[in-house]
Amino acid sequence: MDPYINLKAKIQNKVIEELDIDFKDISDDNEELKQRINAILIRCIEEESLNLTNQQKKKIKEELLDEIIGFGPITQFLKDSSVTEIMVNGPNKIYVERNGKLTLTDAKFKNDDHVMHVIKKIVSPLGRRIDEGSPMVDARLPNGSRVNAIIPPLAIDGPSITIRKFSEDPFTVEDLVRFGTFTSKMAEFLRYCVEGRLNIVVSGGTGSGKTTTLNVLSSFIPNEERIITIEDAAELQLSQEHVVRLETRPANLEGKGEITIRDLVKNSLRMRPDRIVVGEVRSGEALDMLQAMNTGHDGSLTTGHANSPRDMLSRLETMVLMSGMNLPVRAIRDQIASAIDLIIQQSRLMDGSRKITHITEVQGMEGM
Repeated sequence: MDPYINLKAKIQNKVIEELDIDFKDISDDNEELKQRINAILIRCIEEESLNLTNQQKKKIKEELLDEIIGFGPITQFLKDSSVTEIMVNGPNKIYVERNGKLTLTDAKFKNDDHVMHVIKKIVSPLGRRIDEGSPMVDARLPNGSRVNAIIPPLAIDGPSITIRKFSEDPFTVEDLVRFGTFTSKMAEFLRYCVEGRLNIVVSGGTGSGKTTTLNVLSSFIPNEERIITIEDAAELQLSQEHVVRLETRPANLEGKGEITIRDLVKNSLRMRPDRIVVGEVRSGEALDMLQAMNTGHDGSLTTGHANSPRDMLSRLETMVLMSGMNLPVRAIRDQIASAIDLIIQQSRLMDGSRKITHITEVQGMEGM
């Protein structure tokens, strides 16, 4: 139990009264406001905590700054570059991933309401909502890190947050070569494939690094081409100038207004794209993606969940069937064989490292 919980609550209330602003609207990059809050905190701590050491006062000030400006107990892990993933399993268990290994931290939230406050602070600026009527949400932090939150009644042990952190500076091809994800010769080959406008699917399991690899592949697209990116939560960080970023939208309170990946893929075809980059295909949008690849939009890129290149082809068949179109399997396979040129399989190994294990060319249908 935090011995200073009542003191911190009292000081925090004083800051709220003095500033008279909604703390959901405070961003970490507002330096002027940060300095004002910092000054108020120092004064209030001096007034309220006469018997504390300087070290204790400093700790209380940092924790209150994290609470007011950041995202509470997880702020320290968001700032830690060695942490790649943060998992909040209710208020009392916060896990982090470092070097591919999960560890339980000492950090804790006060209670379920404290976790809910942080979740709402994340999703509110994006126009997303989370409540009993809509207890799941996908969102992103200002730096592009992916956030998933799920709350009771679906999450039995309290609100849960999963954050896949993205580097402030996107990884480059040189970084992935240094990490051992692929070799310099593989990188050179993939550069030629992207510049040669091959249609590429990056496949792999959860956390295998598909989005990072997709981001690096996208960096090979020539700067003069028009790129449309389509994602559930905008994560891709492209350096080219001519990029249009599209993001899906969940349904409103009445269950209306949802915009899916499939809707955005269809719309992107009317936007005169040179390249279409879809963050991930999961269901019926696979059909529209294949149609785009087969109708002049060469050089398109996407990712998908699969354990091997052959599994990825099977999954594409299944996803096309999920579109609701009653197509014969042979016609689907013909579409896939015509559309996909290359499948890059990425795996996460036992030691936590992420490596490209296959670069597979799709040459056509077997027996044809």
